[in-house]
Amino acid sequence: MSSNNKSEIATLGGGCFWCLEAVYVELNGVSKVVSGYSGGRTRNPSYREVCSGASGHAEVVQITFDPDMLSFADLLRVFFTIHDPTTLNRQGADVGTQYRSAIFTHSPEQQQVAEEIIAEVEAAGIWSNPIVTEVEPIQDFYAAEDYHQDYYQKNSGQMYCRAVIEPKVLKFRKQYADRLKVTA
Repeated sequence: MSSNNKSEIATLGGGCFWCLEAVYVELNGVSKVVSGYSGGRTRNPSYREVCSGASGHAEVVQITFDPDMLSFADLLRVFFTIHDPTTLNRQGADVGTQYRSAIFTHSPEQQQVAEEIIAEVEAAGIWSNPIVTEVEPIQDFYAAEDYHQDYYQKNSGQMYCRAVIEPKVLKFRKQYADRLKVTA
């Protein structure tokens, strides 16, 4: 973090929160990533309620970042390369409204930047289908149960982690090598 300890929060849904968390914890300028739920009707939902689709929540990550080191726009550019924003309510084999692509904005400025980045990504022709990412002001965020936090780091040997999360992390590391945190 910079010496002024300035920070902002971004809340993003792009399929399984484990995948997003595994990438964003490695991004320089990010100080904290919490897996959780947002965009639904149920207060303090459980993972079971979210997975049923009845709560209306999406699996999301809430990212605390230093805007002097990493802009919200750059955070979103990473977001649009680590998930498929063109599939409605699904990411690969994960299907349901809880896996929708969503940006829950924390300010009018974030709303504007999100719309600009979506237009930029569409204009670049990165995806052959239209982007269906929802952009809406955040209402609530609920942290997921403790066993969901740092899931990839704690369970990297599991089949889901190796087959689904690891390829996303490796793609991210290759594409954004210059943006990774420096580890001792």
